Amino acid sequence: MALALLTIDDLARIAAAGGGFRIDGSRRAVDDLARLAAAAGRGGGSVTITGLKMYSVDDLARLAAAGKGHVILED
Repeated sequence: MALALLTIDDLARIAAAGGGFRIDGSRRAVDDLARLAAAAGRGGGSVTITGLKMYSVDDLARLAAAGKGHVILED
């Protein structure tokens, strides 16, 4: 199954279990991405979020803080 087709709930569940993956964030709401980042922080896996050109520095800082070192942000 393609990760792009999974819901944020499903992705957060994988991240909370310690799974690591790369996801395109360009079509996702920042609130959803923050939930995903927080799940990665809890689970200890590494999540890379790409496609973030449209997000503000405040949004990116929010994602980084939620991920607690377990999120990589790329444009």
